[in-house]
Amino acid sequence: MGERVADFLLRRLREWDVEHVFGYPGDGINGLLAAWGRAADNPEFIQARHEEMAAFEAVGYAKYSGRLGVCVATSGPGAIHLLNGLYDAKLDHVPVVAVIGQTNRSAMGGSYQQEVDLANLFKDVASDFLETVTVPEQLPNVLDRAIRTAYGRRTVTAVIVPADVQELEYEAPSHAFKMVPSSLGLGRSAPVPARADLERAAETLNSGERVAVLVGQGAAGARAEVEQIAEVLSAGVAKALLGKDVLSDDLPYVTGAIGLLGTRPSYELMQGCDTLLTIGSSFPYSQFLPEFGQARAVQIEIDPHMAGMRYPYEVNLIGDAATALRELLPMLERKKHGKWRKGVEANVARWWEVMDRRAATQADPVNPEYVAGALSPLLPDDAMIAADSGSAANWYARHLRMRPGMRGSLSGTLATMGPGVPYVIGAKFAHPDRPAIALVGDGAMQMNGLAEMITAARYWRGWSDPRLIVAVFNNQDLNQVTWEMRSMSGAPQFEPSQHLPDVPYAEFARSIGLLGIRIDEPGGVQPAWQRALAADRPCVLEFVTDPAVPPIPPHATWEQAESTAKALLRGDSDRKNVVKKGIKQKVQEFIPDLKGLNRG
Repeated sequence: MGERVADFLLRRLREWDVEHVFGYPGDGINGLLAAWGRAADNPEFIQARHEEMAAFEAVGYAKYSGRLGVCVATSGPGAIHLLNGLYDAKLDHVPVVAVIGQTNRSAMGGSYQQEVDLANLFKDVASDFLETVTVPEQLPNVLDRAIRTAYGRRTVTAVIVPADVQELEYEAPSHAFKMVPSSLGLGRSAPVPARADLERAAETLNSGERVAVLVGQGAAGARAEVEQIAEVLSAGVAKALLGKDVLSDDLPYVTGAIGLLGTRPSYELMQGCDTLLTIGSSFPYSQFLPEFGQARAVQIEIDPHMAGMRYPYEVNLIGDAATALRELLPMLERKKHGKWRKGVEANVARWWEVMDRRAATQADPVNPEYVAGALSPLLPDDAMIAADSGSAANWYARHLRMRPGMRGSLSGTLATMGPGVPYVIGAKFAHPDRPAIALVGDGAMQMNGLAEMITAARYWRGWSDPRLIVAVFNNQDLNQVTWEMRSMSGAPQFEPSQHLPDVPYAEFARSIGLLGIRIDEPGGVQPAWQRALAADRPCVLEFVTDPAVPPIPPHATWEQAESTAKALLRGDSDRKNVVKKGIKQKVQEFIPDLKGLNRG
């Protein structure tokens, strides 16, 4: 037999410059696995420990490279396992293609082993393009469209290939009726808003005296243009979490993250502005944006489907962020750096002082804020950083100062637990010459991070820079939910759901040939980071942190903080009375900082 369908599929991926495919084997893709053997593992098959992790690694690869992420899974349970990672890609607008096996065509509809209705299962997550290949001639068009759609719409697409079809001899579509030919390649374009819309946007922005800018991941390619427009408009710039790496946090007018995990200066920026410019962000929490009617607003968004949401924008500019800003800049009137801009910069400077004081607060045994704060100045300029969902995301959002060249991400819209470790593994395959760091809670590490360190142990020797650091915040508590229960519901910790068993994370890393360091006192934090950043292999840093350190909402007034403190202490709140006392101490210590910010 000549070239088989599975052989052609891999060849087509190579022609699309796909270098890595993340997956896990199963008999529904046996034909593909055999083809990989014949293709000398090109593109390279990266074996995760679980299909969900394979999907997350594909997402991480795509997020940190800007290229297509590809994952593969067998029929039935393997396909089901992909879904959470694929939804993470869909909701964060990341291009990922899933190739999925299916039972033989002759068995479909017969309640056969591992037969699942994949078309129905994937019709939402891959709503932009989902197709089953039933004959060889269909394959090139289906695969090419899946790739183009994933790139063009920044979304998830899926191609289902039954097991018996994988083994068929490949035949190209002919020049005949009801045949669909295909071709390689995806042209690049930078959509430009209409001139009239740009003029309307300029009028709106010129009319304001107190301009706020909000950037998201869609502004990632427009760093220079965003900096220019902030100077021309004398604006402060807040960052949605997915846009944390768009601008340097060393710029005095960058107020940092916005929202539930955001900063006080970002909250004040939105409360005080009379004009809002949103660039490449679909930040969902409108309560953190200006009051409706307070500000005139302009949005720059490349996807019309995502435009006009979150705030009543007067002008929606549909186009590429960098291109739109370059067209807009000559139309803008330069504003003086007066009271508004000086106030923004003063708030930012005070905020970093508050963060330094919070990180220096004593805790039992280690303050998690100090863990993140100590890392920030040590970060290499080319670091790739991921945060898992949970309280670790708070410390990532508020304490890490991004500099030009750094990359950072997390699960934004889905906010799922578990992607921190697979994200940085995917990032290492995208950029094997750069260091990668994940900040994860012990809940996420137990959920799947421990097992995925086995993947890192398997592949790290192929990376030119072997540094992959996983920092585990070990507080034996599902801390984010615990604090949400306390602050939102006035409820004590519900121990059966919140308490986590203590696990020797560093010891596990050492058992599989990696570096593992356990840190249970503040003096060990900085040396541990330094050792990990100088290591010749991946490292797990196990920081034993205090669960009583509160991620107090940065927009809270000191009166709200005091009432929160009282609410936290009602009832028998914790398994240890010392923890309850610790909560009161930490909240009271933070109240003076909030007072100082409010007076500003």
